[in-house]
Amino acid sequence: MADAEPMQVPVPGGEKRACPALEEEVDHSSKRPRVQKDEKNGGGLSHNLPQDEGEGSEAEEPELLEEDGEVEAVGSGEAFAEMMKHGLTELDVGILKFVSEHKGFSGILKERYSDFVVHEINKEGKIVRLDDLSVPEEVEVYQTESQVLTEEQKQEMERLQQFKNKEDSVSIEVADYTKEKRTLVHKAIKTLFPGLETKTEEREGKKFIVAYHAAGKKALAAPRKHSWPKSRGAFCHFVLYKENKDTMEAINVLSKFLRVRPNAFSYMGTKDKRAITVQEIAVLKITAERLSHLNKCLVNFKLGNFCYKKHPLKLGELQGNHFTVVIRNITGTAEQIQQAMTSLRDTGFINYYGMQRFGTTAVPTYQVGKAILQDNWNEVIDLILKPRPGAEKGYLVKCREEWAQSQDPEAALKKLPVKRCVEGQLLRGLSMYGKKNIVTAFAMIPRNNRLMYIHSYQSFMWNTMVSRRIEAFGLKAVEGDLVLRGGRLSNISLVTYADNLDIDNMRHRVKDYSLAGAYRRILIKPSDVSWLVPYPLTSILLGWVMLTIA
Repeated sequence: MADAEPMQVPVPGGEKRACPALEEEVDHSSKRPRVQKDEKNGGGLSHNLPQDEGEGSEAEEPELLEEDGEVEAVGSGEAFAEMMKHGLTELDVGILKFVSEHKGFSGILKERYSDFVVHEINKEGKIVRLDDLSVPEEVEVYQTESQVLTEEQKQEMERLQQFKNKEDSVSIEVADYTKEKRTLVHKAIKTLFPGLETKTEEREGKKFIVAYHAAGKKALAAPRKHSWPKSRGAFCHFVLYKENKDTMEAINVLSKFLRVRPNAFSYMGTKDKRAITVQEIAVLKITAERLSHLNKCLVNFKLGNFCYKKHPLKLGELQGNHFTVVIRNITGTAEQIQQAMTSLRDTGFINYYGMQRFGTTAVPTYQVGKAILQDNWNEVIDLILKPRPGAEKGYLVKCREEWAQSQDPEAALKKLPVKRCVEGQLLRGLSMYGKKNIVTAFAMIPRNNRLMYIHSYQSFMWNTMVSRRIEAFGLKAVEGDLVLRGGRLSNISLVTYADNLDIDNMRHRVKDYSLAGAYRRILIKPSDVSWLVPYPLTSILLGWVMLTIA
């Protein structure tokens, strides 16, 4: 849309809304101010809508209930607006072209995070919804074990497991039990009450099975591997509903409360932060019961639709996403809106990677990815830790200032009240391994967060190549293109790879950072597009199903 008017882009606030999947009421708060896009970017409704598969944006410390009861305050809309003045535009990340040339219209996207609702479409083509919070009954696994213990014994074991009883053990007299039945009792306690160990004792000529804690509270947090029933799939799949959190943030929150590493989780695609999203997640050897307990303590999260399977999830396995979008404060004629919506429905949009791939600060995540691929580790550290313009949480500003002045990781780490952010994890690694072992120190950051930088650089290169491809040849297929099922796949040999990196050899000395590469469609045509324009012309309710996004 070369002649399109500039689009007004909102900035995040802290508003909440009711959960449409569960019909639970949550609080609302203030709206955000808005900032003006650069007119050179060809602003109207560009159809350059972001895709959600692959890695997401840089995760921050979760803004939710902490274990010590403290809650980190959410930044104000004004603070975010100040930060965004120093942020990125589409031009900075290679988004230069549009699918149509008609005059566009202006509007606000995501004025409220509830204006952007996303449901995954799984590989079977079904829309993923959260509609069942119950824990599945596992008759085959638990029925026998459960029947071995009386209700009173189970209550005693549960109190022991939760450190709520006065004694440090529970004894069951088994003098009249056969050896086989005693074995069942041992097995039942270990299966039903992770963290407890058992032994057989003789007292005054009678046999007792004694249950006790194997390793204190740590054992309760991390059940032993052998307590996982062989008949149950190793992965618990569940549907995650979240508000105003990106996928990596959500995973970090779940891993913290479950006391497992983030790489225990897998998913088919990342989802935007400023949105309400519903997606499928899988986690290794965590029971549905433990996951269900999180519903009582997490804010703006819900977990449900639990089931056990033998396999994890893989990035890109989803068929697409179902979007419901509200565009507010429309300025444009009904004809302009009709043209833009019809173009979206009939032509589609360029399959750029969206802005969430590149971070929200003055230091783009793709620059960190480029430095990793170039093996320039000092620059990696500098880009992540150096002071940057724009509003940030106060403790991060102080941490960066300390690092710039002293280059002392321990001193900088002391400025952080929370250590689970990327900066804290990196500083902890530097404190442990020293600045001469940056690769090892960098590995303290969870794997998914580290790979996010690499994927961000891939996304930047894709956007740049697609823009050049369309500038040179337009949207029609030409010799050298690959065409599949009506979608167009670019032949990347049309563009010279930049940054002194060899596209024919993207192997890295650290295996995690080697890039295999893949094909991706240039043009996406969504399915089942519909829109509603209320009168007077103030907003648009837009819904569509987008398929085959990989």
